[in-house]
Amino acid sequence: MPQDYREDGQVDLFLPQLTALPLRDQRETMERPFFSLSKRKRLKPIDYVSPDRKVTVHVSANSEYGLATIYDLDILIYCASVLIEHKRRGANDIPQTLNVVPYDMLRTLKREVGGRAYDLLGNALDRLQSTTVKTNIRSGDAVETTFSWIDSYSQLKDRTGNVRGMRITLAKWFYDGVLMEGGVLAIDPAYFSLTGGRERWLYRVARKHAGGAGTDGFAISMPTLFEKSGAEGDYRRFKFEMTKIVRENALPGYALELELRAEAEPFLRMVRRNLTSEPGAPSPALVQTAPTPGRATPSAQDKAIDEPPIAFPEYGHIAHSAFGAIARANLPEPQRDHGMVADDFRSFLRQREIAYDARNITQIFATFCSKQRAAL
Repeated sequence: MPQDYREDGQVDLFLPQLTALPLRDQRETMERPFFSLSKRKRLKPIDYVSPDRKVTVHVSANSEYGLATIYDLDILIYCASVLIEHKRRGANDIPQTLNVVPYDMLRTLKREVGGRAYDLLGNALDRLQSTTVKTNIRSGDAVETTFSWIDSYSQLKDRTGNVRGMRITLAKWFYDGVLMEGGVLAIDPAYFSLTGGRERWLYRVARKHAGGAGTDGFAISMPTLFEKSGAEGDYRRFKFEMTKIVRENALPGYALELELRAEAEPFLRMVRRNLTSEPGAPSPALVQTAPTPGRATPSAQDKAIDEPPIAFPEYGHIAHSAFGAIARANLPEPQRDHGMVADDFRSFLRQREIAYDARNITQIFATFCSKQRAAL
């Protein structure tokens, strides 16, 4: 789908830029289901209607490419950040078409740089260009807007066929949403180190709602959260996966707390970490509210679903686990090899006779990482 340009004279148009870019996310897309949460190809549409039935979102896929994913969203976050940087620098005419250096983008998004990385980038752009969105999110029932995330993109290649630059034309809906007053929120660069689609989605929900909510944070019922996710699969599976994420409690900047209620579905509370308990205290994970007299307590089967265990791995690497995300978020830069940090942490646990599945193991590991020295 991209257009290719090979004239060497055009290469200079794509100057290296913005490698230390403050990251911004488009606010309206952060709490409603616009993206597939899985890397697997999804053809099933997303249909969302808000509880008050005033807001609708319908997202449909091209059969060849599938729905745009939450990993493809990284490109839009990068583009939004570039637009805001132009605005910060006082540009009079901020372009809807951006000249992008793929190498800079991949580095900013904490992705590998190489031949396959450029192929994956092209695949992501194809999904963003071919996914169709219909929503009335800005106008209620008055106007439903239909768009794709990007209108078009083109690749600039040198004589050897290597991609040197890209031109990405953003959808006007997205472009306007980024530049409108209050249209973006700053996000933690550690977001890109989250490997799970649901973790990434939940971080964005927490950033949107709990970022300025004070010490009480923001709480939402699990069924409502399920509807907002657009996730495939049934509610039971979603609840299990959310509970596991709460137990891991590894979202950058936000602590998670599951409030269990007798004969009612649980609520998920999100609180900014620097507004929670005293420094060094364990982050909240699961809170059991007192049962109402005369009401039945949850069954053993329900507890098995609600409380999946989490333990630090006794051997092996942690790169693709929740503990890898904790290490990336807490180790000082330049970071030591995570495998060596994991081995040191295991020795630390053995010396102090701390169980690998201690209740606050994630907080212990986060504190351990924060006290490590930077790599030489």
